[in-house]
Amino acid sequence: MGLDDMMVAAIALGSNLASGRGDREANLRAAIERVGALGAVSAVSSFYDTEPVGYLAQPRFLNGALLLETPLQPLELMRGLLAVEQAMGRNRVGAVAKGPRVIDLDLLLYGQAVMESDELTLPHPAMAEREFVLRPLAEIAPEMRHPVLGATVAELLDRLMRPPLQLQPTSC
Repeated sequence: MGLDDMMVAAIALGSNLASGRGDREANLRAAIERVGALGAVSAVSSFYDTEPVGYLAQPRFLNGALLLETPLQPLELMRGLLAVEQAMGRNRVGAVAKGPRVIDLDLLLYGQAVMESDELTLPHPAMAEREFVLRPLAEIAPEMRHPVLGATVAELLDRLMRPPLQLQPTSC
């Protein structure tokens, strides 16, 4: 497979539990290394300490993002990411939704692919609403474009961080 057959995928990383590998950062670094077997990791963001979202009764997360140049098709890549999670000790069956986890890998973008299936939705349906996803991704791929919204990652982050307009009625 040649370079023309490679696609750039954006992947979010998260961890909020220690493991046999060490702390949250050690988990993220181990995941990055394992994801590298699915292609070539071309960029990795800084890691950000963040509050949990959804299920709040759990430890803080360490989040990041990476870019992967891969020959795999989207479903193959997603299955590979799930295999990495499982190999690192994550069991999604019976787990609390958005609960504590050693590792979380989310396929955010795969080039300009748009798809929806039982296994995978691209682009990731909640990415534009999550600072913990957009901030690290904007660090490494600010010009990457959301194929449905048409905005770059930097623009999505800017929109999310902008305070809502406070409109006040005036008398005429």
